[in-house]
Amino acid sequence: MFRFMSPYDRSTPLVDAPPLAASGDEYIVDAQTPLCLVCDEDSSVRHFLSLVLQSAGVDVEEYASGAELRQVIGGKQADLVLIDIPLDISQPLETLGALGRIGFRGAVQLMSHRGTAVLDHARAIGEHNQLRMLPALKKPFDGATIRAIVQELKIGLPPSIAARIGLGDALENRWVEFWLQPKIDLRRKQLAGAEVVARVRHPQYGILQPEAFLPGATAAELTRLAELGIMTAIQAERRSSSIGVNLRMSLDVDIATLRSLQVTDLVRDLRPDLDNWPGLIIDIPEAQIASDIPLAIALDSAFAPFKVKLAIDDAGRSRSVLAKAATLPFAEFKIDETFVLDCSIDRINGPVCRDIIELAGRHGAAAVGNGITKAADLFGLQGMGCSYGQGTLLGAPMPEERFLSLLRQRAASQRAKAAAL
Repeated sequence: MFRFMSPYDRSTPLVDAPPLAASGDEYIVDAQTPLCLVCDEDSSVRHFLSLVLQSAGVDVEEYASGAELRQVIGGKQADLVLIDIPLDISQPLETLGALGRIGFRGAVQLMSHRGTAVLDHARAIGEHNQLRMLPALKKPFDGATIRAIVQELKIGLPPSIAARIGLGDALENRWVEFWLQPKIDLRRKQLAGAEVVARVRHPQYGILQPEAFLPGATAAELTRLAELGIMTAIQAERRSSSIGVNLRMSLDVDIATLRSLQVTDLVRDLRPDLDNWPGLIIDIPEAQIASDIPLAIALDSAFAPFKVKLAIDDAGRSRSVLAKAATLPFAEFKIDETFVLDCSIDRINGPVCRDIIELAGRHGAAAVGNGITKAADLFGLQGMGCSYGQGTLLGAPMPEERFLSLLRQRAASQRAKAAAL
């Protein structure tokens, strides 16, 4: 269903866009949502660009060939077209001519593994056809590059302004929302779940990250935020399952907040049909679990009948303490991103990741590489036997509606391919 992305994207979480509204098997794009057309023979590149652009608030249509794109280009009001220049340059040149003939007024972005001379020639052809040609991109490129193009063209929402606000104000004014970040099965190379992460949409400062509103929050405010996060996770799972994709959601909660939450009551009220529910994972920081392993195990046991499992977050620094425990009945060991970085070459980080993966395996848990930003680290974790991965390489956090719209598009594309066989 949801193939993992090509190793291009190293971007930070991207900004939001107007929502999509579901309508049966289709999706309705808000009239204000910008549109990008992507033409590339490589499906992994198309999927990568689709995810990055969707996260940035730009809708995407993918085309595997210039011929496919030329068939529809006259009826599209696109803001940006991305065109790959393969070994055979004739197809993209023909596409540039077709764009010129219809008087296309959006921006045109060429991209290729080929040399500068070829790209310069293609760009000159586009300019001859009176097209708005952007500087060509040499492959591979990262998600930050695409994000910069979107911001330069002003077709996505503007970046956030650095600011600090109180979580209490955000909750009272209903500025809090929850985004979803894909969790990828590294063996099957497909979507396995999603993590629910908090964001604040401030009327003046835009989308704010947790570091802008969590410092100084009271226990009561953190409890309320966690309640909303759990509710969102359960509701998001229901919406994804209506598309035909059953995803296990997760979210971060510190152990003090978790003890004050009525987790079982929330699940009982929102998800009474437990048999058809993949469940929920609550990530607890490793340091908090290591300081009181019996408490963490007791909480996990209390939640287990309701398909709620605990996971060890930011794993690595206290692994020697965890290694001494007789049992660690947790769903996942999420490796701290500081150890994931350069794990394929670093003499410290690589062994730490391997230790955590082996420790997780001994206790029947899955290992998750967190914060993956480099293709080399992804391949390194795969070689170590890591089960899952998260990070901007595989998919940045995005608003729920954009996440679900991407699932709808993938599902519709698969149905169309199946019908054509």
